[in-house]
Amino acid sequence: MKPLIHSLKRFVRRSLTGLGAGLVAATLVTAAKATVPDTTVHVSTLTNGMTVIIQPDRRAPTAVHMVWVRAGSIDEVDGLSGLAHVVEHMLFKGTPTLAVGEFSRRVAALGGRDNAFTSRDVTAYHQQVPANRLLDVMRLEADRFAHNVWSDEVFFTEMDVIQEERRQVVEESAQSRMFEVFQASAFLAHPTRRPIIGWMSDIKSLQPDDARAFYRQWYVPGNAAVVVVGDVDVDQVQAWAAQYYGAIPAGVVPDRKPQTEPVQTGTRRIEYRGATDRPLVVMGYKAPSLSHPAADDAQSVDALALLLLSGVLDGHSAARLERGLVQGLGPAGRRVADSVGAWFGVTGRGPQLFMLSGSPVQGVTPAELEAALRAEVRRVALEGVTATELRRVKNQWIANEVFKLDSTFAQARELGTYWALGWPADSARLLLERLQGITPEQVQRVAARYFRDDQLTVGVLLPPEGQP
Repeated sequence: MKPLIHSLKRFVRRSLTGLGAGLVAATLVTAAKATVPDTTVHVSTLTNGMTVIIQPDRRAPTAVHMVWVRAGSIDEVDGLSGLAHVVEHMLFKGTPTLAVGEFSRRVAALGGRDNAFTSRDVTAYHQQVPANRLLDVMRLEADRFAHNVWSDEVFFTEMDVIQEERRQVVEESAQSRMFEVFQASAFLAHPTRRPIIGWMSDIKSLQPDDARAFYRQWYVPGNAAVVVVGDVDVDQVQAWAAQYYGAIPAGVVPDRKPQTEPVQTGTRRIEYRGATDRPLVVMGYKAPSLSHPAADDAQSVDALALLLLSGVLDGHSAARLERGLVQGLGPAGRRVADSVGAWFGVTGRGPQLFMLSGSPVQGVTPAELEAALRAEVRRVALEGVTATELRRVKNQWIANEVFKLDSTFAQARELGTYWALGWPADSARLLLERLQGITPEQVQRVAARYFRDDQLTVGVLLPPEGQP
């Protein structure tokens, strides 16, 4: 895990400005349409309930194949944190016809590469192979989805690997440990309070049957989707999916119990002491998420406005936090931070936070930096944003979406993400249309409405006591 201040998601990484951004974005959109003759997304459902999503992209003779399972860390229960991630590891441990590690060796032999990831919402498995070897990986993936098996001995060996992964990713980073405590403080009841990789004590106590039960519970066709993007024939891929994935017996998708987060009624603060050369301030405000890209209820409109606000505050060298707090060009007229960030988790199967963060320069206290971050948002609430600022952010979003077309993996990941949220395959287009309609007045309104102390959690990372 990268240091938190650098790992907070940037709204957009490219620096396009003003009218030039609009011209570049328009040119990119036109070019994308010219180079991608068929971007139609084909969505179907097999008789066992599994979703199949196919998008042809014939610019290169490759194909990305993914299987998405709507089961992530928020589907775990207390005492079993990290289980979704454990099951991800175990799916590489064999089937009745594949030895431990054989899956990846076969994909490599096909000239491809494979991996997997676990998030709060999903677990996903992916391979990129020459297009003429797509059938081979579909057979392999359907086999392990339906027939994953491993011995107790293999399980405990892998748990040693996962414990070491947690040590490297979390235990050795004071920022990562602080953020775990921050997340657990921001949320009391909802399972998003638990780390995706799991608490170390839980990882050490997990048993083979815990993982087998999670696998049997959630890895059923009705809770999964196959996504294929690349140089493929749609009818042929649908036939292969029906033959190999459609043969898997249908299962019952478990009911998900409501996991409602209690209303926050006051600021929560944590102080974390750990090895660091400079303090870190993290602030998270409870904010509404976008339920659907076409939703026009007040909270969904506010979520879109908050998304654009995050782009106004952060994402390029002329953004407000960078100019005001790092470059010292704001109303305060001085540098107070070495680095700053803003990010809004607009989507997900759980509650969301609007995040602000920063590391103060020498001689500035965390409290002073917190006040400066608050002041930047308050300035938006009082003075609003300009039409030019907002147009820049919207153009950046357009450019970001167009650049995604360069990567078949990015396209497949986006389609899988939309499926996991229950959104349509053309959600990127819907989001662009909705964002275009957000006004400066709406951005100003959300800056005044949601940044309240009673919805705020603050985390501060400091050096150990007695250390300067």
